[in-house]
Amino acid sequence: MQDVNDTPDAAEPDEASADAPHETPGHGSDAGHTTREDASTGFENSMISSHVLDQSEIDSLLGNTFAGLPDREETGMERVIKAGFVAYERLPMLEIVLDRLVRLLSSTLRSFTNDNVEITMESTRSMCFGDYMNTVPSSSLFAVFKAVQWENYGLIVVDSALSYSIIDILMGGPRGVGHAGTEGRPHTAIERSLIEKLITLTLNDLSAAFNPVCTIDLTFERLEVSSRFAAIARASNAVVMTKLHIDMEDKSGNLDLIIPYATLEPVRDRLSQQFMGERFGRDSIWENHLISEILETDVEVSAVFEEKHVSLSEVLNLRPGAQIAFPYRKDTDIHVTLQCGQTSLFVGRLGQLHGKAAVKIERRLVPPDSPHPHTTPPPASGE
Repeated sequence: MQDVNDTPDAAEPDEASADAPHETPGHGSDAGHTTREDASTGFENSMISSHVLDQSEIDSLLGNTFAGLPDREETGMERVIKAGFVAYERLPMLEIVLDRLVRLLSSTLRSFTNDNVEITMESTRSMCFGDYMNTVPSSSLFAVFKAVQWENYGLIVVDSALSYSIIDILMGGPRGVGHAGTEGRPHTAIERSLIEKLITLTLNDLSAAFNPVCTIDLTFERLEVSSRFAAIARASNAVVMTKLHIDMEDKSGNLDLIIPYATLEPVRDRLSQQFMGERFGRDSIWENHLISEILETDVEVSAVFEEKHVSLSEVLNLRPGAQIAFPYRKDTDIHVTLQCGQTSLFVGRLGQLHGKAAVKIERRLVPPDSPHPHTTPPPASGE
């Protein structure tokens, strides 16, 4: 027998569901979409808050602010100026010098830091000095050095990552966590002295790298924190920029070497050689052909007995039959100088051979004779 009270109880859930207002599909989807956006925004905020930008990243962000601007079209004069740049590819010996610098500096920094140091040359290219200085981060250090024999200057730029890494290693900083320096603060006197020591070692190795080409002394001048005080050339002058990447296990940084072409001008011919000791531009076939043609060339040689200075009035008074007296006596040797144009070639004595006047050559004037001081040169004779 069924209880009559069970029927209303069973129907109550259905009535409640029927009386409850229905949610529209739009409200339900908006609620779900809002939840996903909140979760995504919270994740991004947590990622941003966990990563603190260093000075180099801030400079990179600020430097890309105007990246969307249209490129300015170069004028004709600017193209002419850039076409006159001497590309570093025209100086093959300079690349060998830079390779030697990488090997020498790697060994030097291993001894200096007591750490495993690897140096790679990332790029070497020619550019305007002003264009390079506009791209350097403001947190970099600028070391000005002087090439003593060339009487000109160069520049070494150490970025903040490398400077603080070197300071951490030399001051016993923690390992495995990268450099612990605060890049926004200025360097202390002790830290500057450590960076100056790094610059001095680099310049010593660069001087040694140039030794096969020439002897040069590169001396450290000053350390600047602003690019305005490190101007070693005009903004439009061409320079060679070499970027070296230095890895020290968990620390790394970049070191840029800037050498103006005006500084390299005294040894430009040697740097243009393809290999060490090359006599650049020599063509033995052309030399032999030129020598053979010169030896077959006819020249006019004059025999000058004596020269005498006379006044113009005496020359004007000369008439046929007039005599000019020279200090010669009978039965004495008459010395003669053989000349080609205004160049004196030989000195000899005047004589006679087969009924004709002849000159016996006694001494050569061009090139001058250089006999050994302890030997007597054999008598030269010629007709």
